[in-house]
Amino acid sequence: MASDVYYCSMGYDKLEANSTLPAKFRRMLAGLPLRDMVGGKRVAVKMHFGGNLGYTTIHPLFVQLLVDALKRAGAIVFVTDIPADVPGAKRRGYTEEVIGAPLVAATGLFDKYYYSVPVDYKSLKEVQVAGHINDADVLIDFSHVKGHGACAYGGACKNIAMGCVTAKTRSDIHGLQGGFNWDEEKCEHDRECIKACRYNANSFDEDGKYHINYDNCTYCQHCVNACPTGALTANMSAFDDFQEGMALTTATVLNTFEPGRKLFINVLTNITYVCDCWGLSTPPLVPDIGIMASDDIVAIETACLDAINKYDLLPNSLPAGRQLADDPEGTKHLLERVHGKDPFVQVKALERHGLGTMQYNIIEVD
Repeated sequence: MASDVYYCSMGYDKLEANSTLPAKFRRMLAGLPLRDMVGGKRVAVKMHFGGNLGYTTIHPLFVQLLVDALKRAGAIVFVTDIPADVPGAKRRGYTEEVIGAPLVAATGLFDKYYYSVPVDYKSLKEVQVAGHINDADVLIDFSHVKGHGACAYGGACKNIAMGCVTAKTRSDIHGLQGGFNWDEEKCEHDRECIKACRYNANSFDEDGKYHINYDNCTYCQHCVNACPTGALTANMSAFDDFQEGMALTTATVLNTFEPGRKLFINVLTNITYVCDCWGLSTPPLVPDIGIMASDDIVAIETACLDAINKYDLLPNSLPAGRQLADDPEGTKHLLERVHGKDPFVQVKALERHGLGTMQYNIIEVD
């Protein structure tokens, strides 16, 4: 059975505030059964505050509208993110005075407050669930949709997997990513692989060890083809492991909440090339789309990816010299052509973990 995904579009028909996205978002929230979900409950609104010179995170006005709706429904609300990003949140307008709720470091001030849950996926053996997330009665996953170097797409799953856990768990998930194997004995350090990479994704350190920045890597394999000694080989499954680890971690976090106590809201504006954690902002890849909401994380992620894929890439949205990968058969998602990884891997993994369905019905809010 398909799940409902509520949608507010960027389109407007009148030059009045009531026709714009914030007003539509307010009407969307008014139409959701928030009182049944959050009334009298401790509610964690998980979002990403961004950092440094980034300015394309969710606008504080939308956070304020969400917090107001939750409080009117009887919720006890706090807004949360990883400890490293909380101190700088006020630089982007996220203060209690503006958004109407306190800002809380999800794992405590020193990243030491968590609940350990054993898992078993390759090198990922433990998920350290953020203490303040675990202690909440309801989770509102309020995500800014954007591109991502390691998995092509960052939405609801990424916001939970990387933001509702400790730094150690984030590191363990990133430890799953890969894509290339380097044979030091075969390597002659001729730097042909470095010359072949257009994206500054590889390097040798001062000890002559080879490293790849997988956020920059598009998996074009030019480095492999350029290596004259066969020291570099490709591993087709390694990028999928990162997304599988994110899905498993997301499932672990969500399983701490009772049925009917989770809501996913994805903001599809300023859909930038890389994640907000880079601390910078770039031009959007596609036009602003709007906001989606659902109690099904699989459905909303699928709907967002489908919505993005309806557009062509905007001019100047990629770094100078960067090009879309060829797609002669027309089967690759736009974000896969940008980053070289299939963004649906994480969505299919979420579905396998029983978190929802990729089948959805769009309910547009006027």
